[in-house]
Amino acid sequence: MIIPAIDLIDGAVVRLYQGDYAQKTQYQLDPVDVVNTYADAGAKWLHIVDLTGAKDVEKRQLTLIKKMVDTGRMSFQAGGGIRTEADVAGLLDIGVKRVVIGSLAVKEPELVKSWIVKYGPEAIVLALDVNINAEGDKCIATHGWQEDSGVPIEGLLTDMLSVGAKHVLCTDISRDGTLQGANADLYDEMKKTFPSVVWQASGGIGSLDDIARLGPTNVDGVILGRALLEGKFTLEEAIACWQDA
Repeated sequence: MIIPAIDLIDGAVVRLYQGDYAQKTQYQLDPVDVVNTYADAGAKWLHIVDLTGAKDVEKRQLTLIKKMVDTGRMSFQAGGGIRTEADVAGLLDIGVKRVVIGSLAVKEPELVKSWIVKYGPEAIVLALDVNINAEGDKCIATHGWQEDSGVPIEGLLTDMLSVGAKHVLCTDISRDGTLQGANADLYDEMKKTFPSVVWQASGGIGSLDDIARLGPTNVDGVILGRALLEGKFTLEEAIACWQDA
């Protein structure tokens, strides 16, 4: 499945380069219009990152996200600095289907596991962003990618699977926002190691060839952000390419 992504800062559609707020591109687009445009193109899900809420939980863009959800045009997964159960409940209450949880899964795994149990595996997406070193170790980065946790993705995921975790959005940080192609080898390995997981590949996709290259990995979903916003290809083309991959 192709899943377009939209990052929001103070109501505006933006993209960050490798998670850096100082390297921000802002697009002159209305987020609700983007929902309708992507729905018209055939998208079934939209991935929302609330970058304002990630920095300041008091400024979560719930009103805007609710407007997007209320279009009824597709299903939504959303995140950005989720720290408390109130954050999770707040998004679910406005109709978001899946809450995306990142750093907290590393810092407070027992808490996140309790939410998977309480709200169900379908309600939680684990966003596991990895740094891959020269030895091939895949360690999860936290705090907006500023810190390497030293926690291998395999160990954390095995723990989360013990309570039924199902959805994982995995980003190779070195590729994100670069349009240099996704790390197909990473997703191929992850899907083979954890076949029960519904994997979403994210980061680096800049061409239809990059999408096609992910087909043989059997990854379940592909997140597209900057490439769509910058017109590298259309969403219709991406969906057709994925169906043929």
